[in-house]
Amino acid sequence: MAEEIGASIRRRLDYVPIHRRPPLRLPNDARVAVWTIVNVETWSPSGPMPRTVLPPPMGQPLLPDLPNWAWHEYGMRVGFWRFLQTLSSRGLKASFAVNGSACDVYREACEAARDAGWDFMGHGFVQRPMHRIEDQRAAIADTIGAIRELTGRPPRGWESPGLTETDETLDLLAEAGIEYVADWVLDDQPVPLRTRAGEILSVPYTVEINDVVISAVQQQPSDEILRRGRDQFDRLHLEGAEAPRIMAISIHPYLTGVPHRIRYLEQLYDYILGHEGVVMWTGAEILDWYRSQVPVELRRT
Repeated sequence: MAEEIGASIRRRLDYVPIHRRPPLRLPNDARVAVWTIVNVETWSPSGPMPRTVLPPPMGQPLLPDLPNWAWHEYGMRVGFWRFLQTLSSRGLKASFAVNGSACDVYREACEAARDAGWDFMGHGFVQRPMHRIEDQRAAIADTIGAIRELTGRPPRGWESPGLTETDETLDLLAEAGIEYVADWVLDDQPVPLRTRAGEILSVPYTVEINDVVISAVQQQPSDEILRRGRDQFDRLHLEGAEAPRIMAISIHPYLTGVPHRIRYLEQLYDYILGHEGVVMWTGAEILDWYRSQVPVELRRT
């Protein structure tokens, strides 16, 4: 069974090294397209937290887990609004990966993202791995419906909670009208993926310039997003002279939105914006750019 699933995943895409692809060109011969993903999730106080910062007393999990729920809740009460100010003051728009349920629970924040012109992406209806969803088709539909009700249009992109997919998830997303996904963290350029409903595009995402990994998993110092992000950008900008690259910055309000980290995110943006040859885009803009660059018949060789 495991071998069948592995083979099924590999059949989704061709192995085409980055030097052997149709040529791409960013506007004004830019080298790098940078997109920011702001992740907003709903954590229920009544269940185990998706992530924790404080171990339970004597190692015994307790519910409700008030301190770890409150750790996340701080992000929506305060941290999110720091993100909004940081981005809007620099004329930047984020891609907004949002749980469908958050459109109700954190409606004011979601309305602020809408009013700022952010690109809404589905992020599951609840913050739970797709493997633990009894009816994925219904959860995808509910997420799309919640975003459509809030914004007036369905999302074009999708990032699964925890980047999780079952063997069927991609097909269900394509059938629901999703055009791009961020779960396949395997390239510096967009990659077409096959589904039973046609093509869906993988827009380069990151587990490296991602504050869950940096701050919650690896527990790096507060300035790590700046140091690592700067190094990531420098290399992609250098290589982008030969072929354009995509850089993703993935952030969560309860992590990078806290007082001791936010200035390093601001410094990272200012560093990137201090370079020529950069476009600051959303996932949907990357999708449209790629489609305009590569005819359908050339997307797989």
